Amino acid sequence: MSSDVTPTAKPVKTTGLHVGDAGPGVRKVDPILIADGVKRTFGGLTAVDVAHVEVPRGAITALIGPNGAGKTTFFNLLTGFDKPDEGKWEFDGRSLAHVPAYRVARMGLIRTFQLTKALGLLTVMDNMKLGAKSQTGENLFRSVLPFLWRKQEDGIEEKAVELLTRFKLEPKKDDYAASLSGGQRKLLEMARALMSDPTLVMLDEPMAGVNPALTQSLLDHILDLKSQGMTVLFVEHDMHMVRHIADWVIVMAEGQIVAEGDPHTVMQDPAVIDAYLGAHHDADLGIDTEHVEVLKELIDDEQ
Repeated sequence: MSSDVTPTAKPVKTTGLHVGDAGPGVRKVDPILIADGVKRTFGGLTAVDVAHVEVPRGAITALIGPNGAGKTTFFNLLTGFDKPDEGKWEFDGRSLAHVPAYRVARMGLIRTFQLTKALGLLTVMDNMKLGAKSQTGENLFRSVLPFLWRKQEDGIEEKAVELLTRFKLEPKKDDYAASLSGGQRKLLEMARALMSDPTLVMLDEPMAGVNPALTQSLLDHILDLKSQGMTVLFVEHDMHMVRHIADWVIVMAEGQIVAEGDPHTVMQDPAVIDAYLGAHHDADLGIDTEHVEVLKELIDDEQ
């Protein structure tokens, strides 16, 4: 993705998100998601070892870090797609420990994936309908009695059309999802997530593999989520995008939270520079040279 694409309007930065000095595990004024002592190992490798982290409500938070930092694994743990070895975490005051992914979604925490999960052999409209929760027609007995669910079904379809129109996918509603481009599938996955009226939307690398022509549209939709009162937590590698749309940044390296703060401060944090440039690590962190150069450029801009 080209780094010279920026949102049409920068978000108003949220003030007063944290209590005390910014740093790893800093307390938030109104956290919507809290994780304590979450650890996940694979054999002898510790993929995630998060002592404490809080995600501020009503803000756009970026989760960044070099390749292999544990960001997607952490996403999987928080949303019920994987189980930790230990730790506890809660969403909106409710524990998520041992809660399966589908119930996490019903609670209002919805995620997307780096590799989209659109069902290719279903139409775009049918994919959207799957995102609606508490559908009366899903009950075996009620499904054979259309008068019990027809009105709700009409309302679901009306909402789906409204969202598809907003995401400029309405002309594709009768097409199979498999026929969409990579960027259009990202838009479909985001639109489908909104069918359940989520409180927190977690986006795993929403810009990965997206044609630059659709990048601006995705950025604007992410900003729009916040304007509608939702909280956003997203993984992203493009530092320009992070600086322009994030209110808060959490940095992971080797499975741990190494820094937190507003985008401008975090870009100059020695721990962040060390994580990306590998100044004190013998192991290859799999850093993309392009991302390193962008980080250097942003640091120079701030100075």
